[in-house]
Amino acid sequence: MQKIEITHKTIIFAVLFFLFLKFLWIVKDLIFSLFIAFIILSALKPAVTFLTKKRVPRGIAVFFVYIIFLGFFVEILTIAVPPLLVESARLARIFPGIFQNTFPTISLFINTDAVSSYFPNITSQFIDIIKSIFSNAVFIISTIFFGFYFLAEEDLIKNYIGRFFEVDQMRRVAGIFERAEKRMSAWFWGELVLMTIVGLMTFFGLSLIGMKYVLPLAVLAGLLEAVPNLGPVLSAVPAIIIGVSSSYFLGVSALALYFIVQQLENNFIVPLVMKKAVGLNPIITLIALIIGGKTGGILGVLLAIPTTLFIETIFIEVTKNRRPSESEGRPAGNLR
Repeated sequence: MQKIEITHKTIIFAVLFFLFLKFLWIVKDLIFSLFIAFIILSALKPAVTFLTKKRVPRGIAVFFVYIIFLGFFVEILTIAVPPLLVESARLARIFPGIFQNTFPTISLFINTDAVSSYFPNITSQFIDIIKSIFSNAVFIISTIFFGFYFLAEEDLIKNYIGRFFEVDQMRRVAGIFERAEKRMSAWFWGELVLMTIVGLMTFFGLSLIGMKYVLPLAVLAGLLEAVPNLGPVLSAVPAIIIGVSSSYFLGVSALALYFIVQQLENNFIVPLVMKKAVGLNPIITLIALIIGGKTGGILGVLLAIPTTLFIETIFIEVTKNRRPSESEGRPAGNLR
């Protein structure tokens, strides 16, 4: 039998590795902030590049693009969040009763009183999460600052890694990050367009069939569009239950509406908007969402797909760059 020897170096390496993982877990908020800033850089860099090519000074271009970007999201939040919170809180209060009246036999299998008490808790937790996000000024300000700095500093990654790598290695690593930037940009704008289109289609469709609580249901459909595969299915459940509580016709209409929206999304909107920006296997997507939820909660779920895309891009580019060097190292007779 072959003996397995554990040296002092192996033990030290293992201890340092686990300490490094522990350190990453402690500073995960900083990692989230830096990664969001990298996504912002990827999304806004093409606009800044366009303006600089038009002979606009880079500082002015970055400031102009960044102010428009932040102003757009602040305006959307100012308009949408107050009525959304009011209608969501109202819906959460009556939803348990609707659920119990619609499915009276479910009480034989599920404790509906416990479910009824759970829904208000979900609402309060959701509102607390929103408050905590906006109250965490350090996280928001640092993310905005990192994003602006990344965007203002031209060739930041290339200049930074040039201190540690040779010229050929620097170009290779810079190329990997450039590819990741393009993919992050395609994912960000594609996802934003998808969420907007799905939310608007759901809003007008639910309004057309006479559904109540249209705004929160439409916003839910738009937000869950960021969760591939599972999101569209989960967003349909509360709308169908609310529809059935009024009439079976309204419930079937809601089911048909969400089915039509999902078919339009899968067959027309996603191929047109996203193209090959994502292209992840559904199993990998589900694993990424679970890991993201366990490590970072709601923020982890939202960042699960771009993180997976980022890691996948690095893996693809690294393996692609290794192939030529491996083939060059082979004897000439082995080349086919």
